[in-house]
Amino acid sequence: MARAETRERILDTAERLFFADGIGVTGVDRVAAEAGVAIATLYQHVGSKDGLLAAVLDRRLAAWTTQWEASIEAATSPRARLLALFDALAEFRRTSGTTQWCAFLATASERPSGDPDDPVELLVLADTSVLATRLRALAREAEVADVDAVVDQLLVVYNGALASLLRGSPADPVARARTIAEAIVP
Repeated sequence: MARAETRERILDTAERLFFADGIGVTGVDRVAAEAGVAIATLYQHVGSKDGLLAAVLDRRLAAWTTQWEASIEAATSPRARLLALFDALAEFRRTSGTTQWCAFLATASERPSGDPDDPVELLVLADTSVLATRLRALAREAEVADVDAVVDQLLVVYNGALASLLRGSPADPVARARTIAEAIVP
């Protein structure tokens, strides 16, 4: 099997296990076994459990960013481009495989923060930065009166939708979040 295919199988397995069962309780031995590789092969690809988690998050951030940009491009007005966050979330959940909720929120909830050199923490911060920075640019394009307030409100709604996915209630939280966001964005 090609090296890239092996790596993808390891990452797919780790993503499924980390974000269904939990990062802390999922050992690399289980990831290796379910991916059908030797533990040494897993370590050759990612170096450590933290390296595995960082690789999963890096890949997920790239996939999310690509989906969000595609949703922004498909939008037909500056307001719709700002609201495309929720269209992207719905499409991402539909196409990216099921996890309970957000890989980045799950990671932040399971790991202590504070190490500025931790590659996993840097990816969690990068996800937050990508969201806030892109939303601010889109809010400016949409000429909203108070960019920071609108972005903060959209982030709370977005994070609430993600948390609702974990809780399983209300039904279809992403669609409900988009409706709330439409009320926020003039």
